[in-house]
This record gives sequence, C-alpha cells and structure tokens, in this order.
Amino acid sequence: MQETSTTEQETTQTKPTLAFKGQGSELFSIQIVNIALMLVTLGLYYPWAKAKNLQYIYRKTELADSPFNFHGTGKEMFIGFIKGIGIIAVLYGILIYGMLQAETDLGTYFICLLIFMAGISVVVPVAIHGMMRYRTSRTSWRGIHMGYRGTLSNLFKVFYLNLFLTIITMGIYGFWFTTNLRREVIGNIRFGNAKLRYIGDGSDLLLIHLKGYFLSIFTLGIYLFWYMKDLVNFYINNILIEQDGKYSRLDSSLTGFQYLKLTVGNLLIMVFTLGLGYSWVITRTMSAIINNSEIIGDFNPDALEQTEEEYKNATYEDMADMLDIGMV
Repeated sequence: MQETSTTEQETTQTKPTLAFKGQGSELFSIQIVNIALMLVTLGLYYPWAKAKNLQYIYRKTELADSPFNFHGTGKEMFIGFIKGIGIIAVLYGILIYGMLQAETDLGTYFICLLIFMAGISVVVPVAIHGMMRYRTSRTSWRGIHMGYRGTLSNLFKVFYLNLFLTIITMGIYGFWFTTNLRREVIGNIRFGNAKLRYIGDGSDLLLIHLKGYFLSIFTLGIYLFWYMKDLVNFYINNILIEQDGKYSRLDSSLTGFQYLKLTVGNLLIMVFTLGLGYSWVITRTMSAIINNSEIIGDFNPDALEQTEEEYKNATYEDMADMLDIGMV
C-alpha cells in the first residue's frame, strides 16, 4: 500500500502543468519604450517592438515549470515587415486606382477589384503558412524547438476548397471552413517528437454559434460572455497531443463568469487609462486562458526529443499581422 501511494504521489508531481506568470507592470515597461521608439522611427521600430513583446510573453509562459522561449529577432522581422508592406501596398494601390476610375470606367474598376480579391485570396494562405513556419521554428522549450511541417500546396487545397464551399452555401459552410483550416494547420505542428492534432468539427461550432446567438438575444446580451467562453473552450479542448502512440489533450476550464470578469475588467482598464493599460489587458487575458488550461493524458515533456530545424524567414509573420490572422 505504501509503495502504491508513493507511485501515485510521483505521478501527481510529474503531471505537466501550464502557467502564465506575466505581470502587466513588467510588460508595460517594455511597451512604453517600444511606443516611444516607434513614434521616433515613424513606425519602423515595429518589428523590434513585436519581437520584444513576444520574447516576454513566451518566457512568462511555462510548461512543467520551465519557460518557453521566442528566438525571433527584430532584424528578421524587419526584413519580413518591409516585404509584407510592399505586397499589401501593391494590392491596395491597385484597388484604389480602380476606385478612382469607377465613375468613368466601371470595367477598369471591376478588373482592379478582381485582381485585389484574387491577390488577397493568395496572400492569406501564404501568410498563414509562412507565419506558422517562422513562429513555431523560433519557439523552444528546454532547448527543444517546435516546427511546422505543412506544405503550401496542401494548405492551398484546403483553403480554396473550403472557401468555394463557403461561398456557394452563402456562408453556412464557414464553420467547417474554420475547423478544417485549423485541422490542416495545427495538425502539422510538431513539438520535438510530439505531434499536435485538431479534432474540432464544424457542426459542433455551428451549434455553439446558434446557441450563443439566440441566448444572447433572449438574455439581452448577458449570455454573450458564456457564448465567448464556449468558443475559447471549443478551440482549446479539441487540440490533441500525440507522443509515442499515446494521445493527450488540452482542457480548458474557463467559465462564463470568469470571462465576464475578464472582459469587463479589460474594458474598464482601457477606458480609465486611455489605452495605456493595454499591457494589463494582455497579461490578464493570457492568465485567464493559460492558467485555466491543463493537459489531460500521458503527455511526458521530459521525453521530448529535438526533431525540428530552424527557419528564419519572417516575411509572412508581419503580413499575418497586417491581415489580422492569428493561429499561434
């Protein structure tokens, strides 16, 4: 009996935990300098500012009491930043030119609009692919790098097929578009010799949205916080970790009341600090999500082995920001 108790105690002690230990005041001291330097450089300092923010957030995020590290640099991101601005500027330049011609030449306008839409439809999957390759490769834990093994050709297939089905169903298939895209992207993430998988289904996401939409109306908006909580938990709870043939999964215990306190608190902080409290908004949000998440199953971080190579092309890291794309 004593031997069994000892074994159970060791198992409990070695269970991998997730934690975020960032403080708003610490992040604010970084961001206030970033803001000043961005103003002085007319925004050109943005890649360095982003790198410093990510480095802080990553090292304050822990797995099994060991922090993650982000190895991306401002120089890497600056090169990508310039390339990204150039591509987006060309596309919007074409669109603006077409709009200026709209009153006298509708044909030119529609051609420019089609070129713009086609360009964006190409840029989005390319940006997702490039962002994932860069962000995961520059992320490590105990010296073990993450990686992304997806191919751009497969991502194009998933993206365009689901986009087509979403268009012909007048948006209804969009819920499956979301889950299928996540399945493709997350399913190609590697954490050393561990693999991630995403098993969320579009029908479940549709039901969450229908329930949340109607209950939010019936409760005059009160249920909206529980609606958003359900979405957060859906995206987290459907992530699996495969290691040595065994599966574990992420589990979020975030509640609607916690989301209510988080949202209202963040709003009050932003209003009463005139936006200067954004650092506290970030750390409060990260704490609420990560500290309410755990890994259920046999995942053993001590058994992770290095399998991934570094990838330093940050071109689409900042383009993903410009297009408001977030996966990691």
